[in-house]
Amino acid sequence: MSAAAAPKPPSPLPVSKLFPGWIVRTIVALALVVVILSRVLPQLEYPPWPFGDPAVCNLLTLIFSFIALLTAWIWMTFVSGYPLPVRRVVFYSAFVPVIVFAPYFGVLRLEEVDGNMRPRFVPRWSAIRDRAMKSVESQPAETRIDLRTTTDDDFPQFLGPERSDWIPGPQLSRDWEKSPPRLIWKQPIGAGWSAFAAVNGYAVTLEQRGDDEWVACYEIATGKSVWGNAIHARHQDRLTMGGVGPRSTPTIHQGRVYALGATGVLRCLDGADGKLIWQDDLHARYGLTQIADELMVQWGRAASPLLVDDLVVVPGGGPAGQAKNLVAFNAETGQLVWEAECPKKDGTADQISYSSPALATVAGQRQIIIVNESTASGHDPASGRRLWSYPWPGSSNSTASSSQAVPIAGDRVLLSKGYSVGGELLEIKPGGQDADFAVESVWKSSRVLQTKFTNVFVFQDHIYGLSEGILECVELASGRRNWKGGHYNHGQILGVNDLVLVLAEDGRLALVEASPQKLVELGSIPALAGKTWNNLCLYGHLLLIRNGEEAACYELP
Repeated sequence: MSAAAAPKPPSPLPVSKLFPGWIVRTIVALALVVVILSRVLPQLEYPPWPFGDPAVCNLLTLIFSFIALLTAWIWMTFVSGYPLPVRRVVFYSAFVPVIVFAPYFGVLRLEEVDGNMRPRFVPRWSAIRDRAMKSVESQPAETRIDLRTTTDDDFPQFLGPERSDWIPGPQLSRDWEKSPPRLIWKQPIGAGWSAFAAVNGYAVTLEQRGDDEWVACYEIATGKSVWGNAIHARHQDRLTMGGVGPRSTPTIHQGRVYALGATGVLRCLDGADGKLIWQDDLHARYGLTQIADELMVQWGRAASPLLVDDLVVVPGGGPAGQAKNLVAFNAETGQLVWEAECPKKDGTADQISYSSPALATVAGQRQIIIVNESTASGHDPASGRRLWSYPWPGSSNSTASSSQAVPIAGDRVLLSKGYSVGGELLEIKPGGQDADFAVESVWKSSRVLQTKFTNVFVFQDHIYGLSEGILECVELASGRRNWKGGHYNHGQILGVNDLVLVLAEDGRLALVEASPQKLVELGSIPALAGKTWNNLCLYGHLLLIRNGEEAACYELP
């Protein structure tokens, strides 16, 4: 295009009438201040809100850098009194990055973002990995395995036998330099953030393969698939932030496997061969389409089923203001037994979150505790009756609650959350005004336990968890931080006696001392490739780990 035919920027207008220079300088200066603060403040020990969240800081850097550049470009091009040739150069300079990067965006697609909102692009012609995977292979129909027999090594549900993210053993070696973990097997797996549950030499997990959501069972010693059970269902986050596939972890109980898929289908399977015993579609039960449900619970159903007595309990969900925060089915037959609601301040029922129910005895009362969208609550296991509730800020479409409520021996419950909310220790006492129990805050701190979608465990009166991706030790009684260090990003942890297994977001596996004195990393290995948000499963000395691309079994020394 010739210079004569090219579009020309308009003649300069009086600066004082349209876009005074002081306004330009102010906008640019303020935008640059935000950018600088977003890069500097996160390095402080206690960053002020909202600079403690790396994802928010990355977004602020991107947005305000663009504002500063756009403001300066508009002023230089259309308003300033600089000579026309200078303004013309500035005008056309804006098209340089478009011309340079347009081919890249033409051949690349956004594959995923990590926990800090950093994107990863792949060629558009590359296959969507889970769609390229075949069905889970099953052994011959006459082959039946035993998931009814239990062993001391079993890890039968999300976060371990007690759903506490901590187990008392086995005794692990502290010297990975002399005796590193030994790889037993590694293989591709379907997409999703489910973890393994393991009983009697077999492990089950949920995975996405194309348009089918699978519950798959594998032999722990070899990684060989034993059986698979599929339904036609696919969850894929609209904005690519949450990724593809199921989120929850199956539960193995009395020879059966209970699994809740990302699209709300609860399945009970025969653990011997994977055959369906019963299932319930929560979307259909509460009159929701998948789209309608994901407008309220954007990142898919993520709760792992809880077995209590003869019941299987999961968050129910439902229409806005009418959601069932818990729903219980007969574990044998699938018949609905009870539904529970937790009211908010306005009297409407609270929506579900991404947390899982847990069974505990708190203040002398056996109860199910759960974190909902904007509350935490305790319920009677037999009837679902609400025993107490407490406001806990959150939105299942933005500042989502994913971390477990942690019962503390006696009468206390620990809550933790990212998005600059932090941790809070509650005391549960008999005698509430509208419930059986009253709730008081023992301490609350936005400076600690920023567990965006990870969980904590308590060991010897100290809390260990990943706070915005950095391992942290906090004193239980006071909420005071003892130490913080080790950048593992948004991975997961598992306490094993006085040690911490850390599976970092990049797939690195680390061994750390659970000591209140200081951070001591005893060793690490590159265990998996790809973004890893999945929890760990330890079956005896065999560590089962996975992400959305591959699964592996390591023998820990």
